[in-house]
Amino acid sequence: MEANRSANSRLALVKDSIVKIRSKVAEFPGKMKKVAEDDPRRIVHSFKVGLAITLVSLFYYFDHLYVGFGSSAMWAVLTVIVVIEFSVGATLGKGLNRGLATFLAGALGFGAHHLANLPGQELQPILLGIFVFILAATVSFIRFFPRMKVRYDYGLLIFMLTFCLISVSGYRDEEVLEMAHKRVSTILIGGFTAIFVCIFICPVWAGEDLHNLVANNLEKVASFLEGFGDEYFRKSSEPESNKASLQVYKNILNSKQSEESLVNFARWEPPHGLFRFRHPWKQYLKIGSLTRQCAYRIEALNGCLNSDVQASPETCGNFREAFIKASSETGKAVKGLASAMRTMTLPSADCPQTTKSKNAADNLKSLLRTGLCQGIDIVEILEVATVASLLLDVLACTEKISESIHELASLAHFKRLEPDEKDGKPDLDKQKQVRQSPNSIASNHHHHIIIIE
Repeated sequence: MEANRSANSRLALVKDSIVKIRSKVAEFPGKMKKVAEDDPRRIVHSFKVGLAITLVSLFYYFDHLYVGFGSSAMWAVLTVIVVIEFSVGATLGKGLNRGLATFLAGALGFGAHHLANLPGQELQPILLGIFVFILAATVSFIRFFPRMKVRYDYGLLIFMLTFCLISVSGYRDEEVLEMAHKRVSTILIGGFTAIFVCIFICPVWAGEDLHNLVANNLEKVASFLEGFGDEYFRKSSEPESNKASLQVYKNILNSKQSEESLVNFARWEPPHGLFRFRHPWKQYLKIGSLTRQCAYRIEALNGCLNSDVQASPETCGNFREAFIKASSETGKAVKGLASAMRTMTLPSADCPQTTKSKNAADNLKSLLRTGLCQGIDIVEILEVATVASLLLDVLACTEKISESIHELASLAHFKRLEPDEKDGKPDLDKQKQVRQSPNSIASNHHHHIIIIE
């Protein structure tokens, strides 16, 4: 009986495993479709990687190419695999790091091998060991420098690896110069192939992705502020609620790492489109940091929507108009800043939305100082004061964001709006806009970009 039970349990376990495997296999096409729909550029990138690897594989397929490099041709394939990335900036950063590091390490490796040969065969391994120890220890220490870690860590790693391969293997291989030449040549060929494919075939610019990411985050802040006032003062009897749509700001809270990576990649990219040489990429980090600070304040403000303590309708009526006005006008002002940044146009210093936002904030402050709070329960006063304080804090943060965007516009030489554009009639023959990535378009269906080339 026990044997039968054990066999039945094992059979049931096998059946469950088969069912799980079938379900995962059935779900896989759907997951692939979702990944492709989130950003169609991923499909193009996959074909680009396949094309680059196929091109460098020709060194193995054709005899006259293989004779020139031999088994070192495999380094070209390996280089493409490790160098080619999704964006141009990431590929250029890795490619230049690997190429320069390989060239310098090859030269130093050959020099170390030559110097170790001078005293004779007996001291050669000792000197090679000393050279390897000094270089490996020095490079490992340099990798701890923050600036070197961010921009050149991969190059330092390849430098150490190549030097050790050339100098150590040269102890047993007499043709160390030929070996170093072949490896450096094939690595450079692989790196240039990856860079060529990445730049000239449907390029993905990290700078544009960073620009659109920061603009999208500003629009998410604006979307929350525009809808917060109505949602907060919405009566419980009203069925309509846009509370779920206000939660898009939460994606901003975890955007720091993405912004820092894109800034690092964008620094490697050549001038393209409206992004000129020495574009102020660091300014995007400042704007992104201020936007996250605003998002954290919005997180606290969002908690008031779900608070167990709610002011009475009579109390809300005294502040309803001021709250809604301050929140909505600030949202419109931030949306105007996001639009100006996305189109790389100079924000207007006398923007009507900004003026209305400041006036609404001043009105809310004066309202809180008046005697309207007399005769109201202390708990309700605290609730209203808390929401007002958080809202005013958000308004102050948006002013800092506005200052940073104006600074970016000055440093990046954003174009000024023509008179007809200020009146709401943009001249489409002159306007040039930043190309928006499919990923950002998918996340902003309401925003349309017209690209004139």
